[in-house]
Amino acid sequence: MRDISVCHCVECRRWSGYLGAFSATKAENIVVAGDALRWAVSPDSDRHFRRGFCGQCGSSVLLQSPDSEYLSVAVGTLDRPTGLRIAGHWYSHHAGDWDDVPDDGLPRDDELARSERRWT
Repeated sequence: MRDISVCHCVECRRWSGYLGAFSATKAENIVVAGDALRWAVSPDSDRHFRRGFCGQCGSSVLLQSPDSEYLSVAVGTLDRPTGLRIAGHWYSHHAGDWDDVPDDGLPRDDELARSERRWT
C-alpha cells in the first residue's frame, strides 16, 4: 500500500461527502468475492476514473483509472493499524469554500505528482 493522497476535487467531495483519502496497490493484490463490488463511471473525471463501491452497504471502496496498473483504495475501509500516513493533497485548488486545507507543509497538486511516496 502506498501512503495516502487526500483529494479535494469536486467528484471526491460529492462521492464521499467531504474529500477522498486513498492509498493504492497493484490491481492484482485486490480480491473481490463474487459480485460484491459495483462500479460507476466518474463522469467529470479528467483521468476517466471509475469508482467501486460495496454492492451490499454502498461504502466507497475503490477508484480506478483505465491507464493505471494500480487501484486506489479508500483508506477509511482499511482495518487499523495501517502504518500509512498522509503524503499530500490533490486538487487542493478545488477545495470547497468550507474546506480549510491545512498548511501542513505536505506537497500539493503537481508537487504531489513528483513527490516520492512511501510504500508499505
